[in-house]
Formats: sequence, C-alpha cells, structure tokens
Amino acid sequence: MKIRSVEGADYYVISLLINEWWNGRQMSDMLPKLFFDHFQNTSFIAEEKGEIIGFLIGFLSQSHMNEAYIHFVGVHPEYRGKKIGKQLYSHFFDIIKQNKRNTIRCVTSPVNKTSIAYHTKMGFKIEQGDKNLDNVSLHTNYDGVNQDRILFVKHLV
Repeated sequence: MKIRSVEGADYYVISLLINEWWNGRQMSDMLPKLFFDHFQNTSFIAEEKGEIIGFLIGFLSQSHMNEAYIHFVGVHPEYRGKKIGKQLYSHFFDIIKQNKRNTIRCVTSPVNKTSIAYHTKMGFKIEQGDKNLDNVSLHTNYDGVNQDRILFVKHLV
C-alpha cells in the first residue's frame, strides 16, 4: 500500500465512491472539490495497485494555531480491518506534528456507530455536549436544525 497526497483529480474518483462505501447514505455532498484543491498537504490517498482503497481529508486550523481537523475519512469496504485507516491517521498525525500542532479534532453523526467506536479506540475523547443519546454526549443542532453531532478531540504527546 502507498500513501500519497490528494490531487484535484482524485475528487472525481472519490466523489463517485463515497455513497457506495457508506452503504447508500448520501455523503458525497459533504466532501466538495475544494478540499482536494486547497488541502493537498494534509489530505491523503491510500492506494494499492493503482486503486484508491482509502482517503483522509484534513487541514490545519486557521483559527486555532495548535489544532488540526480531520474532515472526512473513508476506507473501501473490502479493505476494512486491515489498518488502512490507522495508517492514514498516523500519516496525518506525523504531518501535523511537523507543523507544530498537537490537537486534532473531528466530528461525526450520532448514527455512525462505527465512527464513534473507531475514534474512541484511536484515543479520541468525546467532548461534553448538551445532550446524551445511547450514553454518548452530543451537541444538538451543531450542523443546523436537527443535525446533532459528536465532537472528538485528541491531544498528541
């Protein structure tokens, strides 16, 4: 497996895969092309034999100089459980350390139980919100009316 920086053209491949990788959930609107054009130094593709098998889209915060943000991560369903996500995260962590950042944030939907479990396993902490659902703290209306989200934070040492 090879990890490389995203390129603008990767958008046209990944945008067609996202909804399929998320079992038909409409997710492609959450990842516009601008991420592939403007965050190439902190966003990565995992490839095997020329095929995209995973990706991580992240960026350095412009508002909080010690923070970075992971916007979107996906792994091809046939490659899950093979530590591809972990390798993408590790690569991102190395890049943000090189940029003198030590805090990573990310957000997920309460319906994405797999993401919640994965991030807590990776050492992310759930930030205290204003409501609990299934014993998980969430932030109501975070992304708009009835768009509750779970906020994660991880501090690198």
